[in-house]
Amino acid sequence: MIPKEEYNPYFEQYIQLVSKDKSIIENLEDSQNQFDTLLRNIPKEKHNFSYAEGKWTLKELIQHTIDTERIFCYRALCFARNDKTSLPGFDQDIFVDYGNANQLDYFDLLEEMATLRKSTIQLFKSFSEEALLRIGVASDNKISVRALGCLFSGHQLHHFNVIKERYLLDN
Repeated sequence: MIPKEEYNPYFEQYIQLVSKDKSIIENLEDSQNQFDTLLRNIPKEKHNFSYAEGKWTLKELIQHTIDTERIFCYRALCFARNDKTSLPGFDQDIFVDYGNANQLDYFDLLEEMATLRKSTIQLFKSFSEEALLRIGVASDNKISVRALGCLFSGHQLHHFNVIKERYLLDN
């Protein structure tokens, strides 16, 4: 779907999770539906659960997904609008440390993610085919707008799999 020249090899782990037979929009909708359905059915006692010392709680994982999508949407917008400014990276652990997720309502976080994803879908619907092909630089790496669109779904599916494998061991 996306040529490997359009993104850092690190992102392959996420992009490979995205269906090659679906559009960016369809993948965004499908990954959000899967993520939301799984998380809405997790018992309350698991909301602040962390599967190991030093690992994120479910609330922190949801907040991380939100933060990452917000930052990457900004990148996609800049690149689609042909802004050639090299954008900085971000430290996901600092964002989690200062995100206050564990004090937030679990279902409010899920609603925030759903609202953000709707906004992401609208943003990507607004991009022309030409804009989707534009490439910019973030964290000292080149990435295309369309690769970012696939990355959102793949990143969410990655965490969907982690939740199933590590957070729901006894479910």
